[in-house]
Amino acid sequence: MNKYRRKSLQDIIEHLEELKGSLEGLQAEEEECRDNMPENLQGSEKYERADEAVDQLGDAISSLEDAISSVEAATE
Repeated sequence: MNKYRRKSLQDIIEHLEELKGSLEGLQAEEEECRDNMPENLQGSEKYERADEAVDQLGDAISSLEDAISSVEAATE
């Protein structure tokens, strides 16, 4: 792989890392919102939606980590 393509891949890795950080921040906010719901809302549809959002964001973060690893491997 030449220097130009390696640099392009490194730029992509940096963008993916930024996106991952943004998702982690949103996931933390949603977790905090879910965890601070009053007891009478725990188990409610609103709580379940927040819980599902946290899980889905976790899946998205994991997918980005996999993508980052794959792109890094391509640069070697």
